Amino acid sequence: MGIIVSFLLAAAIGVLSFGYATKREVALGLVLGVLGASVILAALDFCTFASDAESTEGVLGVALAGAFAWMFGSGTKAVLAQQSADLGSGEIRTGTFRLGWYWPWLLLSPTLVILVFFLYLPAYNTFTLSTKLTRLGAPRVGERCLSNFSELLVPTPAVVVMLPLGSIALMWGIGLWHNRVTPGSFTHGLTGAIRPFGIVLFLFAIYYIFEDVNGGYRQIYLNTVIISSSIVVLSMVFGLALAYLTYGYVRGITVYRTLLIWPYAISPPVAGILFFMMFNATGGIFAAVADSWFGYDFPNYALNATLARITIILASVWKLLGYNLLFFLAGLQTVPREQIEAAAIDGANAFQRFRTIIVPALGPIAFFLLITNLTFSFFDVYGTIDFLTKGAPAGATSVAIYEIIRVGVDNGDLGRGAAQSVVLFMAVIALTAWQFKQSEGRISYGSA
Repeated sequence: MGIIVSFLLAAAIGVLSFGYATKREVALGLVLGVLGASVILAALDFCTFASDAESTEGVLGVALAGAFAWMFGSGTKAVLAQQSADLGSGEIRTGTFRLGWYWPWLLLSPTLVILVFFLYLPAYNTFTLSTKLTRLGAPRVGERCLSNFSELLVPTPAVVVMLPLGSIALMWGIGLWHNRVTPGSFTHGLTGAIRPFGIVLFLFAIYYIFEDVNGGYRQIYLNTVIISSSIVVLSMVFGLALAYLTYGYVRGITVYRTLLIWPYAISPPVAGILFFMMFNATGGIFAAVADSWFGYDFPNYALNATLARITIILASVWKLLGYNLLFFLAGLQTVPREQIEAAAIDGANAFQRFRTIIVPALGPIAFFLLITNLTFSFFDVYGTIDFLTKGAPAGATSVAIYEIIRVGVDNGDLGRGAAQSVVLFMAVIALTAWQFKQSEGRISYGSA
């Protein structure tokens, strides 16, 4: 029954992702959807629908079938659309050598070899390892299908299915309502104000599908969202503020900029050591100053979840400030001064000029920094956490990447560690794809 549901869902998703305007599109969508589901289910040997499989594993199998159907359908549609645009553009391309078909592949072969051996093959091996029961240094391996994934989720399939799909359907309905109502009306403004909270609603839905019993993954998810989002927001806001302050001409401004940029050259573990030396309650600089100058007992951040998270966030933001400052400074130099001067003549104050001229002009750079800062906050923060808190107190600062290393390397449970790394990898891909989708039509790369 589960296999039939998977292929029916995959066929429907394939049609929706590829197109359904013509019979040909419907047929291709059906084929691509079924093909995508067949690839992933055959790779798993249909183990998610075995008689001894857990119900949550069956849900994950259906979800994987739908995901691969969408990938096959939307990916093929994007490729065909790009080819059609190239053929119909009418551009005359000069200087093209009439060589054999194999020349492009030959020239691309070094890059393709690197991608295959250092990206695609390790990703495939990681997913394969996530379906097994194996320990570091142990030669014996047992098959677990998707048990390493299902144990991260609550044991109620209805909750796992309905919460994410319900949040997506609700926000999709609000978006559809927003596009249907009259622009400028109260309803149009209300739905427009609610739409950005869709990602927040979805994050809450994901929070409640993770297991919370006996050290479940829910706390890891919450730590990752809090720490990563705080790092990204604060580092970009303060980076832009410092770049704007140091953009003008001041005597010795080059020295100031250099001093603000150099922390980026420090590795995350070194940043963790420096902040440990400052915030340590027994021998730290701040503790000594507070005790000798004010007679105040400096709090031990390692014993307080909130203080531990704040310390990690401060160390990571300090580490990223120089990177963001450098790019924002480069972006500010591309903002036309004529527009700023014209706005000042028209009576716009400094904040209005900053909001209406400078911020939109920095859109492409801000989007690039958003992606790179997210990557840092999800992966490179491990070194800072390892030296500052080691996940303490009681796992309050253990984020996804730290838990992967703890489970997979420290505890030697390679299967569970690989499963968590796949979850993190898919989360980063989904978040990046959502950001690209949201940025369409909102970011301008150059003047018209």
